[in-house]
Amino acid sequence: MRFHSPQKLKTIADLIGSAFVGPEDFEVLGTNEIHMVKPGDIVFVNHPKYYDKALNSAATIILIDKEVECPEGKALLVSDDPFRDFNKINTHFTRIYNFTEELHDVEIGEGTKIHPSAVIGNNVKIGKNTLIFPNVVIGDRTEIGDNVIIQSGTVIGGDAFYYRKLNGNFDRLISVGNVVIGNNVEIGNNCTIDRGVTDSTVIGDGSVLDNLIQIGHDTVIGKKCLIASQVGIAGCCIIEDEVTMWGQVGIASGLTIEKGTVLLAKSGVNKDLKKGTYIGLFAEDFKTYLKKEVKLRKL
Repeated sequence: MRFHSPQKLKTIADLIGSAFVGPEDFEVLGTNEIHMVKPGDIVFVNHPKYYDKALNSAATIILIDKEVECPEGKALLVSDDPFRDFNKINTHFTRIYNFTEELHDVEIGEGTKIHPSAVIGNNVKIGKNTLIFPNVVIGDRTEIGDNVIIQSGTVIGGDAFYYRKLNGNFDRLISVGNVVIGNNVEIGNNCTIDRGVTDSTVIGDGSVLDNLIQIGHDTVIGKKCLIASQVGIAGCCIIEDEVTMWGQVGIASGLTIEKGTVLLAKSGVNKDLKKGTYIGLFAEDFKTYLKKEVKLRKL
């Protein structure tokens, strides 16, 4: 999430009531989670196991639960609860409506048709010649391109599935990102595409999604991907262009699938994949899998 205008380190520290390490006027441009950070971003970390990853990331402001040596060119915000204060910063700069206020700031392109039963949030942009079927829900800040089809019951821009355990309960990291859908995309019935926590979940131009597909927060789907029913993709994945996934494929978080890859039905992906054709509970090369099956049958 980028702020509407640059902020100063002391301004953010005062907002959350934290100590800080660095010049008072150190520039802060926004927030992001660790997978998506860029220079000028705040990233939060609340466990020593991940200190090095956060401190050495592209982020230049680290919201952390202990004062540590600050890398050159960076700044620290020292908080007793970085998770809580990350939420506080995000919701201060991005208002959360959750369909509780009257529709406003919606742009709809020429030739677009939206069924009256569809529900559209605030600050939504929809391109030209797009068709939105009955009972579709489009969350705040969603951007949809031209010539898009979204079929019945699909939810675009729901909250990310991102929690911590706190005092025996689950505490949500509030989602202030959005969903960006490119041109010529088709999305089937009863799909769910979560908005980014602090960035964008993206569906690239020309991609086609079947029914009953879940796409997690901040995942980027490339151009001309083909995704069959009941596929589940966790958050922060990168699915490059022209990837095909058949039914009931499951992909763990933070993985990259190379351009042109084919995942056959029921494949489970727990590691980055180079271009190829894969199958199996722990996705393996399809030809290797077939050779193994032949040997097993000959035993």
